[in-house]
Amino acid sequence: MDEQDISGATDATLPNGADNGPAIGMISQYVKDLSFESPTAPAVFSSENQQQAPQMDVEFGIGTTQVGDEFHEVTLKIEVRAKMGDQTAFIVDLTYAGLFGARNVPEEHLRPFLLAQAPTLLFPFARRIVADVTRDGNFTPLLLDPIDFGTLYQQQLEAQEQQAEGVVGNA
Repeated sequence: MDEQDISGATDATLPNGADNGPAIGMISQYVKDLSFESPTAPAVFSSENQQQAPQMDVEFGIGTTQVGDEFHEVTLKIEVRAKMGDQTAFIVDLTYAGLFGARNVPEEHLRPFLLAQAPTLLFPFARRIVADVTRDGNFTPLLLDPIDFGTLYQQQLEAQEQQAEGVVGNA
Protein backbone atom coordinates (compact mmCIF):
# COMPACT_ATOMS: atom_id res chain seq x y z
CA MET A 1 0.00 0.00 0.00
CA ASP A 2 1.37 3.44 -0.95
CA GLU A 3 2.01 6.00 1.75
CA GLN A 4 -0.43 8.89 1.69
CA ASP A 5 -0.07 12.45 2.90
CA ILE A 6 -2.79 14.33 4.75
CA SER A 7 -4.49 15.40 1.50
CA GLY A 8 -4.99 11.79 0.42
CA ALA A 9 -2.56 12.00 -2.53
CA THR A 10 -0.26 9.04 -3.05
CA ASP A 11 3.51 9.22 -3.31
CA ALA A 12 3.36 7.18 -6.50
CA THR A 13 4.11 9.13 -9.65
CA LEU A 14 1.98 8.76 -12.74
CA PRO A 15 3.62 7.24 -15.79
CA ASN A 16 4.36 9.59 -18.68
CA GLY A 17 1.09 10.47 -20.43
CA ALA A 18 -1.11 9.06 -17.66
CA ASP A 19 -2.09 12.51 -16.42
CA ASN A 20 -5.22 12.99 -18.48
CA GLY A 21 -7.01 15.55 -16.34
CA PRO A 22 -8.15 18.79 -17.97
CA ALA A 23 -5.54 21.55 -18.08
CA ILE A 24 -5.54 25.00 -19.63
CA GLY A 25 -3.13 27.92 -19.39
CA MET A 26 -1.44 30.83 -21.08
CA ILE A 27 1.80 30.02 -22.85
CA SER A 28 2.65 33.44 -24.27
CA GLN A 29 1.20 36.87 -24.99
CA TYR A 30 2.34 39.37 -27.60
CA VAL A 31 1.58 42.38 -29.77
CA LYS A 32 0.48 40.98 -33.11
CA ASP A 33 -0.20 44.35 -34.77
CA LEU A 34 0.07 47.94 -33.55
CA SER A 35 -0.57 51.15 -35.40
CA PHE A 36 -0.74 54.71 -34.13
CA GLU A 37 -1.29 57.75 -36.27
CA SER A 38 -2.04 61.37 -35.72
CA PRO A 39 -3.07 62.44 -39.22
CA THR A 40 -3.70 66.12 -38.40
CA ALA A 41 -0.54 66.76 -36.38
CA PRO A 42 0.77 69.36 -35.71
CA ALA A 43 -2.51 71.30 -36.16
CA VAL A 44 -4.27 69.11 -33.60
CA PHE A 45 -1.87 70.46 -30.94
CA SER A 46 -2.96 74.09 -31.40
CA SER A 47 -4.13 75.86 -28.27
CA GLU A 48 -7.76 75.99 -29.42
CA ASN A 49 -7.84 72.20 -29.89
CA GLN A 50 -6.22 71.59 -26.51
CA GLN A 51 -9.18 73.33 -24.83
CA GLN A 52 -11.64 70.64 -25.87
CA ALA A 53 -11.83 67.01 -24.82
CA PRO A 54 -11.54 64.53 -27.67
CA GLN A 55 -14.57 62.48 -28.68
CA MET A 56 -13.60 58.80 -28.50
CA ASP A 57 -14.94 55.95 -30.60
CA VAL A 58 -13.67 52.64 -29.19
CA GLU A 59 -14.36 49.23 -30.73
CA PHE A 60 -13.35 45.78 -29.51
CA GLY A 61 -13.20 42.41 -31.19
CA ILE A 62 -12.27 38.95 -29.95
CA GLY A 63 -11.08 36.14 -32.18
CA THR A 64 -9.82 32.63 -31.66
CA THR A 65 -7.82 30.38 -33.93
CA GLN A 66 -6.76 26.82 -33.26
CA VAL A 67 -3.06 26.69 -34.12
CA GLY A 68 -2.32 23.11 -33.07
CA ASP A 69 -3.93 20.08 -31.47
CA GLU A 70 -3.76 21.62 -28.01
CA PHE A 71 -3.03 25.28 -28.82
CA HIS A 72 -5.32 28.24 -29.44
CA GLU A 73 -4.50 31.84 -30.26
CA VAL A 74 -6.87 34.40 -28.79
CA THR A 75 -6.75 37.90 -30.27
CA LEU A 76 -8.10 41.05 -28.70
CA LYS A 77 -8.49 43.79 -31.30
CA ILE A 78 -8.89 47.36 -30.08
CA GLU A 79 -9.55 50.27 -32.41
CA VAL A 80 -9.71 53.83 -31.09
CA ARG A 81 -10.53 56.96 -33.08
CA ALA A 82 -10.27 60.28 -31.29
CA LYS A 83 -11.65 63.48 -32.78
CA MET A 84 -11.26 67.07 -31.66
CA GLY A 85 -13.92 69.03 -33.43
CA ASP A 86 -13.78 67.99 -37.06
CA GLN A 87 -10.14 66.86 -36.88
CA THR A 88 -8.98 63.33 -36.22
CA ALA A 89 -6.61 63.65 -33.28
CA PHE A 90 -5.35 60.08 -33.33
CA ILE A 91 -6.11 56.52 -34.36
CA VAL A 92 -4.89 53.48 -32.46
CA ASP A 93 -5.23 50.01 -33.93
CA LEU A 94 -3.97 47.23 -31.65
CA THR A 95 -4.21 43.48 -32.02
CA TYR A 96 -2.95 41.85 -28.84
CA ALA A 97 -2.80 38.08 -28.70
CA GLY A 98 -2.20 35.22 -26.35
CA LEU A 99 -1.27 31.62 -27.02
CA PHE A 100 -3.15 29.21 -24.78
CA GLY A 101 -2.65 25.52 -24.29
CA ALA A 102 -5.64 23.30 -23.55
CA ARG A 103 -5.53 19.58 -22.91
CA ASN A 104 -8.53 17.34 -22.26
CA VAL A 105 -10.90 20.29 -21.90
CA PRO A 106 -14.45 19.63 -23.16
CA GLU A 107 -15.70 22.01 -25.87
CA GLU A 108 -18.47 23.33 -23.59
CA HIS A 109 -15.75 24.56 -21.21
CA LEU A 110 -13.11 25.53 -23.77
CA ARG A 111 -15.24 27.99 -25.73
CA PRO A 112 -16.22 30.11 -22.68
CA PHE A 113 -12.59 30.16 -21.59
CA LEU A 114 -11.32 31.30 -24.98
CA LEU A 115 -14.01 33.96 -25.48
CA ALA A 116 -14.40 35.26 -21.91
CA GLN A 117 -11.56 34.29 -19.57
CA ALA A 118 -8.67 34.60 -22.03
CA PRO A 119 -9.61 38.17 -23.12
CA THR A 120 -9.95 39.07 -19.43
CA LEU A 121 -6.35 37.92 -18.91
CA LEU A 122 -5.08 39.81 -21.99
CA PHE A 123 -6.98 43.09 -21.50
CA PRO A 124 -4.84 44.74 -18.77
CA PHE A 125 -1.74 44.39 -20.95
CA ALA A 126 -3.50 45.69 -24.06
CA ARG A 127 -4.90 48.58 -21.99
CA ARG A 128 -1.40 49.56 -20.90
CA ILE A 129 -0.15 49.51 -24.49
CA VAL A 130 -2.98 51.82 -25.60
CA ALA A 131 -2.21 54.19 -22.71
CA ASP A 132 1.52 54.17 -23.50
CA VAL A 133 1.14 54.76 -27.24
CA THR A 134 -1.32 57.64 -26.78
CA ARG A 135 1.00 59.22 -24.21
CA ASP A 136 3.94 58.76 -26.57
CA GLY A 137 1.85 60.48 -29.27
CA ASN A 138 1.73 63.57 -26.99
CA PHE A 139 -1.86 63.03 -25.87
CA THR A 140 -3.26 62.35 -22.43
CA PRO A 141 -2.86 58.60 -21.85
CA LEU A 142 -6.07 56.83 -22.79
CA LEU A 143 -7.06 54.50 -19.95
CA LEU A 144 -9.75 52.20 -21.29
CA ASP A 145 -12.50 51.26 -18.87
CA PRO A 146 -12.43 47.64 -17.66
CA ILE A 147 -14.60 45.24 -19.66
CA ASP A 148 -16.60 42.32 -18.29
CA PHE A 149 -15.92 39.80 -21.06
CA GLY A 150 -17.86 37.10 -19.18
CA THR A 151 -21.06 39.16 -19.28
CA LEU A 152 -20.49 40.02 -22.94
CA TYR A 153 -20.06 36.33 -23.73
CA GLN A 154 -23.31 35.46 -21.90
CA GLN A 155 -25.18 38.22 -23.75
CA GLN A 156 -23.86 36.92 -27.07
CA LEU A 157 -25.00 33.37 -26.21
CA GLU A 158 -28.47 34.61 -25.27
CA ALA A 159 -28.75 36.61 -28.48
CA GLN A 160 -27.73 33.55 -30.53
CA GLU A 161 -30.31 31.39 -28.69
CA GLN A 162 -33.06 33.95 -29.31
CA GLN A 163 -32.11 34.18 -32.96
CA ALA A 164 -32.15 30.37 -33.26
CA GLU A 165 -35.58 30.22 -31.59
CA GLY A 166 -36.84 32.90 -34.00
CA VAL A 167 -35.59 30.92 -36.99
CA VAL A 168 -37.16 27.68 -35.69
CA GLY A 169 -40.41 29.49 -34.79
CA ASN A 170 -40.68 31.01 -38.28
CA ALA A 171 -40.00 27.76 -40.13
